[in-house]
Amino acid sequence: MSFEDNKSFWEEFIQLYQENHCLWDIKCKDYRNKQKKNAAYENLINKSKEMFPDANKKFVIKKISSLRSSFRCQIRRINSSKRSGVGTEDVPEPTLWYFDLLSFLMDQEESRAAVSSIEGNNLDDQSQASGTNFIRCIKPNNKMVDHQFDGSLSLMQLKCSGMISVLELMEYGYPSRTSFADLHSMYKDYLPKELKQLNPKTFCEAMLHSLKLQEKDFKFGITKVFFRPGKFAEFDRIMKSDPENLKSVVAAIKKWLIKSRWIKSQFCVLTIIKMKNKIAYRRKALIIMQKTVRGYLVRRKYGPRITILRNIRTLDSSLKKLEEIASQLKQKASVVNEIDGLKSKMASTMEKIKLDDKMDRKAVESMYAELVAQVNQQMASLQKKLQEEKIAEEQERLRKIREEMERQKKLKEEEERKLRDEEEHRKMKVEMEARRKAEELERKKQEAADRLLAEELHKQQEKLEQDERKYQEQLEQERQDRELALRLAQETNGQVEESPPLIRKSDASRKDVNAKNKYDLSKWKYSELRDTINTSCDIELLEACRHEFHRRLKVYHAWKAKNRKRTVTTYEDERAPRSVLESAARSAQRTAQQKVAVLDNNGQRYFRIPFQRNNNCVDQGKRGWWYAHFDGQYVARQMELHPDKGAILLVAGKDDMQMCELSLEETGLTRKRGAEILESEFNREWEKYGGKPYVRPADRNNH
Repeated sequence: MSFEDNKSFWEEFIQLYQENHCLWDIKCKDYRNKQKKNAAYENLINKSKEMFPDANKKFVIKKISSLRSSFRCQIRRINSSKRSGVGTEDVPEPTLWYFDLLSFLMDQEESRAAVSSIEGNNLDDQSQASGTNFIRCIKPNNKMVDHQFDGSLSLMQLKCSGMISVLELMEYGYPSRTSFADLHSMYKDYLPKELKQLNPKTFCEAMLHSLKLQEKDFKFGITKVFFRPGKFAEFDRIMKSDPENLKSVVAAIKKWLIKSRWIKSQFCVLTIIKMKNKIAYRRKALIIMQKTVRGYLVRRKYGPRITILRNIRTLDSSLKKLEEIASQLKQKASVVNEIDGLKSKMASTMEKIKLDDKMDRKAVESMYAELVAQVNQQMASLQKKLQEEKIAEEQERLRKIREEMERQKKLKEEEERKLRDEEEHRKMKVEMEARRKAEELERKKQEAADRLLAEELHKQQEKLEQDERKYQEQLEQERQDRELALRLAQETNGQVEESPPLIRKSDASRKDVNAKNKYDLSKWKYSELRDTINTSCDIELLEACRHEFHRRLKVYHAWKAKNRKRTVTTYEDERAPRSVLESAARSAQRTAQQKVAVLDNNGQRYFRIPFQRNNNCVDQGKRGWWYAHFDGQYVARQMELHPDKGAILLVAGKDDMQMCELSLEETGLTRKRGAEILESEFNREWEKYGGKPYVRPADRNNH
């Protein structure tokens, strides 16, 4: 912050400084009183803290010196202008705004300047009168009081001014002296140009060493050279001798320069090597000293702690033993927590010992003793628990032996049961094969009977056609007779009696068939059929509804196949393998009057045959399976498994449009060798792909 800022503060500061005369008035009686001056400085410090909170005595003295220095410079400018003889109007005006405020210092600055100028003039006059070449000004005391001599202060000033060295030279017999520069300027005109360019000190050394003067006849100082009595005159005579002698002197000087430079180069190299070695040696010595001292201090401070920390780390082996014992326990959760607590406590103790520098040795040892006691206590507790668990394990082992014996017994019984089941399955398959053969034999017999019946029916059909022709001829004859009778009646004005129409034998036979059926479901809606199948408990009605429902499905699928575009061949709508559909097509050629005697309408039968839905050449090698569960004559559950697709599970009453609508006899599955499977095999695959258990329609109301 400059004095231009906040002028009001600096005005108050200067005013306070003016009031304390002991700080600036050398005529004041308290000017040498340190206590008064310190008190005055305290007042200025308190004032400065209003603007500078960190102000101290050094800061105040610095500011006062800056003010007085600026004021002193202004006074010097003014006084120099006055001494130069310029007019009053040419005297420069003060540029400091606080110049007038410091006017009380004017007499202090003038008195000091007058004293110094008088003393300087007296010294000049005395030096010129005595012919002395140098003058040493000595300050006898720091208080600037006359007739008071401070010996140590004067000796220090003489040492600093070089007077001691001068006296020593005079004591050793070197009264004559001259500076290097004077000697160089005195004799450079006698030497060639390359020697003139040498610096004064090198010039003097080269001349003195090359003139065959002895080393004891002269001495070199920092800025001067000193001679014994008469040697300087000899040197002057040699330098001012004839030119021939001077040439030899110049040659000697050049030779000495070359030699001295070479010696100096060697000395510099050796000095550098010595210095490098000394620096390396001192560095190593310093490192050793630092290492030794620091090691001693660290060992003295941290030795006991390191010992305790090492002992605490040895407890890790005990903790590992605790963990091994805990791993053998069954209920080890609480024990592991306790061991973890010990670990955390050990870690916290070690951390506290490392960080707390104020902890003494007794506190560290007590903490270690506490940890050891806890570890020993935990070890005893775990060993006791381990012993108890060993006893319990022995009892458990005996119990497991008994259970294993019972399990082996059950396994043996289970194996026997499986053998019985396998035997039963084998018998069932034998029965299924026998039943298939019986059905095949019955089918052959039925086919033979069907052929005979077909021939009989053919004959009956021919007879019916002949009767139909006769009936039509009779109807035509009756119509002609009636028209003739009507014409005759009109002519005679009579009336004709209406005769009842003739009844055909085919109509009579159809009425007889309808009369034999207990239920006529041809006019029922699909929703009525579905609800009846799902809710009714009447077995005969259920069977009639199922026959009617599948009859309608056959009609729908036949109509759909008939009206499908002939150019489009798709296999996505196949509801059963093609072998099943082809078998149904062959069975459709049989007469409608044939009856099945072998099949049971209430039986549950299961079949599995290969199924390849897509006949593209790409998928020729990929074959699926078609599973069917027949409840009586019709499919109750249907499942398709393909290699590259998910399983398709269909249930009757929900997915009828996608299921096979053919009856068991129409599919011809009973005549396929190896097609029929057991119920367990079907249910295993059905449940494997998420199928729900099957409930028969007659039993659904009970669930």
